[in-house]
Amino acid sequence: MTGYCHLIFLPRTPCPRGVTLARWLTRRLRQPVAGSYRQWRGNREAQRYQCQASMSRPPGPPRAGVLAAYRDGITVICELAAQFMDSAWLGTTPCAEWRAVDLAGHLRCVADDYQEYLDDAPASRLARLMATGAPADSLARKLARQNAAELAALPDVAGPEHIEAFAESAGVYWRRLPSLWDLPHHWYRGTEVTVGAMAGAACAEWHLHAWDLARSLGKDYRPADPELVLAAWRRGTPQLWPLFADDLGSGDPWYSLLLASGRDPSWALLG
Repeated sequence: MTGYCHLIFLPRTPCPRGVTLARWLTRRLRQPVAGSYRQWRGNREAQRYQCQASMSRPPGPPRAGVLAAYRDGITVICELAAQFMDSAWLGTTPCAEWRAVDLAGHLRCVADDYQEYLDDAPASRLARLMATGAPADSLARKLARQNAAELAALPDVAGPEHIEAFAESAGVYWRRLPSLWDLPHHWYRGTEVTVGAMAGAACAEWHLHAWDLARSLGKDYRPADPELVLAAWRRGTPQLWPLFADDLGSGDPWYSLLLASGRDPSWALLG
């Protein structure tokens, strides 16, 4: 096992779907911490809103299942990263124009972004972008430019250092989620995305990038509960619903998610 993720055995989070693929967690995932949701935490009005919202919204994937799958996504990324030799970090990935080391840097950046969005919700820069109601392709281009700028600003370090920073940041985010789960994160065209729904989108992103890393190693990867991961992703990305409504209703949920996220399920490492 990798040393830079400080992996230890930890009892599982209850999950009604059964055993998940990965059981190893970073040490800092053991202790719950308070969130810093600036506009809402400790506010009685927020507590009343939380109760009302939980009754009015349609049910999504179970909280325990999403939290377990999110945690497993971090774990699998660490486990796959431990299999990279130094030269392998320069290899290609299914993410166009990104080497494996670039993907590791992107993971580091986006984990920090999720922390920032949660700090500033429901008025974060992501919330302001989503509030414009721009079409999905326009949002994707703007976020891609943001990703490129953040990646370019990173220090020039090895892949394992990026993965260590990712695991630390993503783990802190995981510990903040339970107390903030039903509070608003942002809105898109009148649809509210809660903190828990956004966590589901993050969970799916970790598993998708785990697949990217696995493919870069010449391996395959599939989450233990792809149906839950797909449902979590859909709940957290209302801007994409019209584009993929017809594609996600049947068939293999993991294959559907790979396609919906713009990936080629048949991608293979050449050479």
